[in-house]
Amino acid sequence: MQKDKTDPVSLKQLAGKIKDWGVSLGFQKVGISDVDLSQAELHLTNWLKNKFHGDMSYMAKHGTKRSRPNELEPDTIRVITVRMDYFPASAQEPWSVLNNANQAYVSRYALGRDYHKVMRKKLQQLASKIKNSTDDLCNELNYRVFVDSAPVLEKALAEKAGLGWIGKHSNLLSRESGSWFFLGEIYINLALPVDNDVSTHCGKCTACIDDCPTKAIVAPYQVDARRCISYLTIENKNSIPIEFRKLMGNRIYGCDDCQLVCPWNKFSNTSTESDYAVRHSLDAENLLTLFLWDENTFLKNTEGSPIRRIGYARWIRNIAVALGNAPYSIHIAEALNAKINTLDEMVDEHLVWAIQQQNEKSGE
Repeated sequence: MQKDKTDPVSLKQLAGKIKDWGVSLGFQKVGISDVDLSQAELHLTNWLKNKFHGDMSYMAKHGTKRSRPNELEPDTIRVITVRMDYFPASAQEPWSVLNNANQAYVSRYALGRDYHKVMRKKLQQLASKIKNSTDDLCNELNYRVFVDSAPVLEKALAEKAGLGWIGKHSNLLSRESGSWFFLGEIYINLALPVDNDVSTHCGKCTACIDDCPTKAIVAPYQVDARRCISYLTIENKNSIPIEFRKLMGNRIYGCDDCQLVCPWNKFSNTSTESDYAVRHSLDAENLLTLFLWDENTFLKNTEGSPIRRIGYARWIRNIAVALGNAPYSIHIAEALNAKINTLDEMVDEHLVWAIQQQNEKSGE
């Protein structure tokens, strides 16, 4: 990469255009930051030392590339960060689903099309607009687009770009938009003017810490992924520890509790992006209905969805736990028994546990 040789006035005008283009493409806000993430790097280092990343080895294997953008993409001097709302307007009210033990709760971000695909396309379009407008501003413009696809400290970058502040639950928060949004980045070798960060506004509130079902937020700004339901149902490829199974309730893919109780989300907006609309009634589907999907049905119904990444076995594992937590039903008991010895030992372990839970309830 070669650094830019343009003047501050032209760069300021371009920065304004980039933000306007971003909004026209469907992003709700665009910010620009430098690449100094020294404070975030210290936080990450301590988090890894505490082994809070669990089996997510990729969080450590890239070394400082995650916290030093110019090591990941040489000569990067600015990062353009975008924010995009995702909460589907048509989705069933979350608490009504969580309070119905026979329904499946899927994290609201995963109800529609995979955000990686949606945002990457739009970010590439934004990057192309920038490139087409900088032929006379620099000798060689280079950039790289990211959507949760490489070692990038996206929340720290978004915070520096003024898109919000990192809350005590470790998610990015905005006074205007809460936290129901995705982030994406463009690493670039153009010295655009940077935006100011914003102050934190969590104050003395500990709602997210107090309401986490598994107490995964072990301290303000410290999440132990090994206890987090999102990790346990998505990233975790092995057995779910018995101590967390009942605490999972009916959450079969991810968990939103820390966002649901956050006061700032009263200012959140529903998404205008049609790709994030609910598919296959996953916002409030019956647990048993989902459990009875065969693998072909699972693959068909999760095509283009982030859910597909966990695969059919883990899908059944997660729902088995939720069915174990559901009220006793002869139909549930029969379905659980019928699935034994059809997948693998890891899944069978959860099926047996769920059957035991159902058997205990049958005598109540």
